[in-house]
Formats: sequence, structure tokens, C-alpha cells
Amino acid sequence: MTLLRYLHLDVFAATLGGGNHLGVVLGADNWTVAEMQRFARWTALVETTFVLPPTAPKASYRVRIFTPHKEIPFAGHPSIGSAHAALQCGMAEPRDGLLWQECGAGVLPIRVEGHGASRELLLQSPGERVLDTGREAHPLLPSALAGIEPGALPPALVDGGRRWWLAEVADETSLRAWQPDHAAIGALAQASDSMGLCAFARSAGGAYQLVVRAFPAGVGIVEDPASGAANGLIAAYLAHAEPQGTLARGYRVSQGREIGHDARLVVQIVGSSIWVGGHSHTVVDGTLDWDPRLAG
Repeated sequence: MTLLRYLHLDVFAATLGGGNHLGVVLGADNWTVAEMQRFARWTALVETTFVLPPTAPKASYRVRIFTPHKEIPFAGHPSIGSAHAALQCGMAEPRDGLLWQECGAGVLPIRVEGHGASRELLLQSPGERVLDTGREAHPLLPSALAGIEPGALPPALVDGGRRWWLAEVADETSLRAWQPDHAAIGALAQASDSMGLCAFARSAGGAYQLVVRAFPAGVGIVEDPASGAANGLIAAYLAHAEPQGTLARGYRVSQGREIGHDARLVVQIVGSSIWVGGHSHTVVDGTLDWDPRLAG
């Protein structure tokens, strides 16, 4: 059996260990979907990805993304982390500053900015649609938002690769101290076929302009330390609702401190395009001694 290369990454980290874990397998070209799913279940990470040769002519590489329970077409931090792995392992090189990632959501551009430890990768979101707005947009929404004071924008259900409820909170302090009703968020996620609830608040701090907390109860996660796709939806909602606002061209996000992480995400808004990204750090770079034929 050929040993495969395996990377364990810290994605969107502002400080070492502050980001979102990601496992990346390279070279599993002959694994079946069931074999990939079995390994993703074993890692027990929020997502594990498999970086493969592309099938689309324009693509730099192809990625398949698995939670412990199922394959998903698109997610933010697995996309950024897989691009980082493809660059580090020499599987892909930027063309005119761009990588092109083939995934279940299509062939998406990833911008490469900088080099080495200072490099940032930014993914263009696959498109967003505001489906509904208002605190009464769903009968279970008020219960999910209990205990927080609303901000300037009404809650909204937004779709773009993943479907999230978004809610602005009045201030950073309130959002960071909030103790949400996770059962209520889970019920809302299940009833609306969504990931769950992503709450955000504006900040006057110089290092970041938005604080985000994401509760993806729809996939069995209590709170996510760093959420690329959800932050893309927030950016699209802000750009749509406040096209002349102070955040309409981009900002930096703090996420994850409430659960012991320290993630920093970069958001750039260029016309109608939303780019979300940040730094990734390779924590483990080794070989994978795993024969999928023997895995039960």
C-alpha cells in the first residue's frame, strides 16, 4: 500500500492554535466515496478534505469535502485550507494570482496574496440570495434569538452554497456574553433546512470591525470557531443592505474567542464579488498509514 501525505491545518488563525482544524489527504485518487467517508468519520474533525487531480479544464485541483457524516459540496475553511495544502505540496501554482478550485459548487477562484508566513488566501463566494428577512420570518426564529438585543439590520435567511440565518446583535459585549438556547437554534435549523444561526456585531476596535459567532446546529455542531461560508453570507447581506456603509468594501472579523479560539478572517467586497479568507498554518505534515480496504 502506498503511504499518502496527510496535513493537519489551523485555518483562519490570528494566533497559533486559534483557528479551525482541517485534515487534508493528498493522493487518495483511487479511494471510493465510502472509503473517504470512513476516514472522515475516523478523524472526527468538522471537515476532512481530499485534494485530487482536476477534471475541469480550468481547475488547478479538485477537492472533496466530508464531515464525519456526509459529503458536502462547499465550505469556506476547508476550501482555504485545501488551497494552502495544494500550494505547500506543489500540486498547484497560481495563474495571474489565482487558484481555481473544483468542488461540488463548481470551479471557484481563490486569490493568493503574499508569500510564506504572511500569505493570505481569499475565496470568492459562489453567490448569495437573501431569501427572507425580519424577526417574524420564521415562527421558531424569536426563540432562537432570545436573550439578545437586535442590531440595526433585521434577521435574514441567506443562501449561498450553505444556508444560514443571520442576526445582527446590538453590540460586541452583548454578543460575546450571550448564552444562546442551542436547542432552539437546532429546532430552527431543522425546520428551515439551514445550517443554523450566525450572529454578528459591529466593533469599534482597530484590529477587527465585526465580531461573529456561528452556531451550526443543523450539522450537529454547537459553535464553530471560524466560518468562511457564513462570513461570506454576512458580507453579502451587509453589502446588499448598506451599499454605502462603512463595511461595504470589506473588513476584518474576530471569531471563536468564546470557545477558546482566536480566528481572524479577511473580507473584501469588490463590486458584486465577495472574497473571504485569511491565513492557514500547517501544524502536522506527515504520512497516512491507512488502507481503506481494511477499514471497518
